[in-house]
Amino acid sequence: MTVPLKLVVSDHRARVHAVLAGNELVRSALDRVTLASWQRCAGDHGLDPGAAPAPVVIPRGDLKDRQERYSRLLEIARPEMTNLYQQLAGSGHAIMLADRDGVLLNYIGDPIFTDTAARVGIQTGAVWSEAIQGTNGMGTCLVEKKPLVVHQGSHFFERNAALTCAAAPIFDPNGEVLAILDASSEATLAQQHTMVLLNMAAQVIENRVFFCGMGDAYIFRCHSRVEFIGTLGEGLIAFSPDGRILAVNRSAIFQLELKGPEQIVGRFLHDLFTSSIGTLLKRAHAQGGAAFPIHETRSERRFFAKVQPPENSGRPEPAPVIRPHLVGEARTTPAVIGPFEALHFGDPRMERNVATIKKVLDRDIPCVLFGETGVGKDVFARTIHQASPRRDKPFVALNCASLPESLIESELFGYKAGAFTGANREGSRGKILQADGGTLFLDEIGDMPVQLQARLLRVLEDRMVVPLGGDRPIPVSIQLISATHRDIRALIAQGQFREDLYYRIHGISLTIPPLRERGDRRELIIKVAQDQAGPGVTLEWEPAAMDLLLNYPWPGNLRQLRNVLRTVTALCEDNRITTADLPDEIGRPPMTDAAAEAPEETFNALGVAERDALLRMLEGLHWNVSLVAKNLGLSRNTLYRRMKRYGINPAR
Repeated sequence: MTVPLKLVVSDHRARVHAVLAGNELVRSALDRVTLASWQRCAGDHGLDPGAAPAPVVIPRGDLKDRQERYSRLLEIARPEMTNLYQQLAGSGHAIMLADRDGVLLNYIGDPIFTDTAARVGIQTGAVWSEAIQGTNGMGTCLVEKKPLVVHQGSHFFERNAALTCAAAPIFDPNGEVLAILDASSEATLAQQHTMVLLNMAAQVIENRVFFCGMGDAYIFRCHSRVEFIGTLGEGLIAFSPDGRILAVNRSAIFQLELKGPEQIVGRFLHDLFTSSIGTLLKRAHAQGGAAFPIHETRSERRFFAKVQPPENSGRPEPAPVIRPHLVGEARTTPAVIGPFEALHFGDPRMERNVATIKKVLDRDIPCVLFGETGVGKDVFARTIHQASPRRDKPFVALNCASLPESLIESELFGYKAGAFTGANREGSRGKILQADGGTLFLDEIGDMPVQLQARLLRVLEDRMVVPLGGDRPIPVSIQLISATHRDIRALIAQGQFREDLYYRIHGISLTIPPLRERGDRRELIIKVAQDQAGPGVTLEWEPAAMDLLLNYPWPGNLRQLRNVLRTVTALCEDNRITTADLPDEIGRPPMTDAAAEAPEETFNALGVAERDALLRMLEGLHWNVSLVAKNLGLSRNTLYRRMKRYGINPAR
């Protein structure tokens, strides 16, 4: 929501008064949100647009108490605020988090924005509610409870009219506004990409708040498209063991076409979806956790879902792994195999890796896993931990490439209370101390900043860690497993990786082969597909479809294979996977124009009529499949099947 009105700062007060006096010419340039806010500022709060009242800042003690109450939110929001700040670096933005009263709890500001921030009163503890600061991103967002942009002259106070503020609400699991995330600058144009990035960051924070707040509940994760489960757009419904709904996130409200959480909170989940609570609880504790289809009781729309057990429920004993039945083989009694053998089905290189690691499991020898992205280095690391004498202790993972450089040190080593501005009042133990007694997995260690490598080397040598801001070494006992897709030797030659650290972490090294080079590709494909299809489903394979999968180079390795087969097993008909179910990039020959315009004589008269009607609707709606499906009252998957049946190429 961007206000098109262009205001000159010197005329600002007169324009606001003209709007409030009912001048239709000036008022017509305003949007509804800005007009309503200006009317509140003048009528409800008695503010003068030309005034420049001193910023209201709460006492320091009150701010500390407030930050302590919001400490978990601040901890969750801090990395997202840092990421957002880095994405907007150099554009003069300040990233701010305000609580439900409009009090600024945390603030990361670009040096370019420092003078402006000081002039308008942007500082921690400042109150940015509408009643105090007039129309502004944080205060107006608190009232409207939706993302918005307050651009320059849309601010109520003349003093703030040079700002462009984008703000997005963060809701708690009960559907109430918990906080506001804001990005402000002196940009002359309202940047649309800023609003998009801000919304994404707010949604990440909100979903994490939901998971933290509902840690003792089961979480039903759903979406109408299977590939969106696990993304920002997934719906989240928390429920108790008896199936009673406790909370729901915004995405679930939107997908279920509800007005608010009050419509379903307190009801039972099996009233909404066609599945018993017993079945859902079994799925929550099942190994693999593949998404499964489920229908809404009211509209019979199909969704895909996963069920996540409570954090404190404990993990069930791992089920025995069974070698997959190959197409055309005689069925024999399935062979139960151990955790390491579940990593492969006869590939020679993987067999050597497993044999090697088994010899050193009880020796606490550091291990480095090399391999391309997606080959399953993290899975191999977890298996090492589960097979080791430390299996009953924590397995703690840190991806060195996913965190901003400024946060890796505090995440790894922890920090004492008050170690730096914005730190959690109670401090943080850090990943190394969290892994004490167990296994620390440093993924993408090749991306660790050089200055931190010396500190890590000291910890590995002394088996002592000193948190940031601390002065007392704390002894630790960890099994270290590292992983990287990069050439460490080349990084050493370039001065980007310490050679002494390399020799310290390189007790034993294993290379996980890429999927395209593995000799057990067929067995892996069958096993992964079965995992994605879920228990009780028997898949059939068209030989040509299997050949395409076997010959595809799989640049994304096992991660890509899982994602592809998750969609394929959801879309295939009668549990039979054919070439038509595979995505285009797998190697299916592109449909020719002749095939796309399938001859009418291959269909009966009714089929010809349906195909022509479908083509006309697709053309008329510019091949917007979602819109066509909605107009026809079909799901996207059903529409795609009909297009496939009639030889209509969606790539048109």
